[in-house]
Amino acid sequence: MNAENMELGWFRTTLSQAVFIYWNQQEQTEEQMDEYRGRTSLVRDFLLEGQASVHIHKVQVSDNGMYTCFFRHGGFYEEADLEVKVAGMGSDPQVHIEGPEEDGVRVVCKASGWFPKPQVQWRDLSGKKFPALSEAHTQDTEELFSVEATLVVRDSSVGNVTCSVLNPVLDQEKAMAIYIPEPFFPQASPWKPAFAVILTMLGLLLLGACCFIRKAHSRRMQVRQEKDHLWRLKEEEQQAKEEVLKTIGKTTKGKCKPGGEGQLTGARVWGPAL
Repeated sequence: MNAENMELGWFRTTLSQAVFIYWNQQEQTEEQMDEYRGRTSLVRDFLLEGQASVHIHKVQVSDNGMYTCFFRHGGFYEEADLEVKVAGMGSDPQVHIEGPEEDGVRVVCKASGWFPKPQVQWRDLSGKKFPALSEAHTQDTEELFSVEATLVVRDSSVGNVTCSVLNPVLDQEKAMAIYIPEPFFPQASPWKPAFAVILTMLGLLLLGACCFIRKAHSRRMQVRQEKDHLWRLKEEEQQAKEEVLKTIGKTTKGKCKPGGEGQLTGARVWGPAL
């Protein structure tokens, strides 16, 4: 079927979002979206065979997504949906050693200008993969991705590590390797084991001292309680003695004392003369 004399059109989600319109054997720009003006052209190579395609120039991230194309001639109408996947290879990764990190070395990998979001992978010379410590992505005003990935290498025998940045749509990657000299790794300190032993011993001594102090305090409290109890007993005994003496004093008042001549306690009595 010859498509040269047909009306051809490409649009985004609705007919009003025209990307390219071809009618009467020429391009129609009246209804075309502003962002596509001057960036589209019809590929005429296969019109006679009923095939039509549009070339989008200066591809932008915003061109990514779904499109609908149609053929129309008289009472004939046919349309089809298609997806455009925009993909871009960004800069080569840049890798550098940032410095020591705990018991290893921190290595940073950066890349920019990628689309869609790239994937980062760390490997050694044998191809063994390392898990990244962190991975952060940002987008610029053109919606292109930048990535910064961090790795901590703890094995000083690794030598070389490679950072590869992969475009998941194109299945293509860019990589960069870096050599990490052994002196960059923190050296093990010989005093650390001794310090751990000393710290453990101090902890045991402190625990023992606490137990001793607690027992001594408990013993002092017990002695104090016993002393208080004895003091209370003595005080009660003294009070009992005082009560007994008072009782005896009351009992002897008003009775005759031995050796007295008719004398009563507390009173004097005169008898008749003989």
